[in-house]
Amino acid sequence: MRLGLDFDNTIVSYDDLFHKVALDGGWIPPDTPVSKNSIRNHLRHMGQEDIWTEMQGYVYGARMAEAAAFAGVRECLVWAREQGIWTFIVSHKTRHPFIGPKYDLHEAARAWLDRHLRDGNGLLVDPDDVFFEITKESKLARVAEIGCSLFIDDLPEILLAPLFPARTQPLLFDPDDHHTTTELPRVRGWIEVRELLEKRWLRVS
Repeated sequence: MRLGLDFDNTIVSYDDLFHKVALDGGWIPPDTPVSKNSIRNHLRHMGQEDIWTEMQGYVYGARMAEAAAFAGVRECLVWAREQGIWTFIVSHKTRHPFIGPKYDLHEAARAWLDRHLRDGNGLLVDPDDVFFEITKESKLARVAEIGCSLFIDDLPEILLAPLFPARTQPLLFDPDDHHTTTELPRVRGWIEVRELLEKRWLRVS
């Protein structure tokens, strides 16, 4: 089985870090929910889209090491490795931010993986199986080229895109129930991912 994973907001959770950075910058009131989407919505409502865009570059670049992995993702990937599941990461990520300092976002993300997704036996995803694609179209082409059996992403527009490979099963990662009306198969966390793999995918691999 070939398991494909998105990176941002699927493996990595940014809610706490964005909230901290926004508070430190004085861009949100203290009672703003600890949610990346809440911060984005507040700044857009205040007409501060450029601040939001620059903050993303800062978080994904200079502060990337402080981001947290979603609960259970490491344990799921350790288990997947033990089952012989071949895991890939395929992400749509520009090389540099659109606004502000030119952090290397690919390098920052790879450093995060090296630090957070390893155990005593080494890295949980081989660096050669990690792909940061500049466009959404190239991301979808990479998923097709790899031949993923299952691809997990937090964005319905990726999983429902016309270019999403027909032979790949889409799975929406939706921990905060943003997409409860979607017809896509959906999970709320990494325990559910493992349960799904155990009950369905390993039986047909």
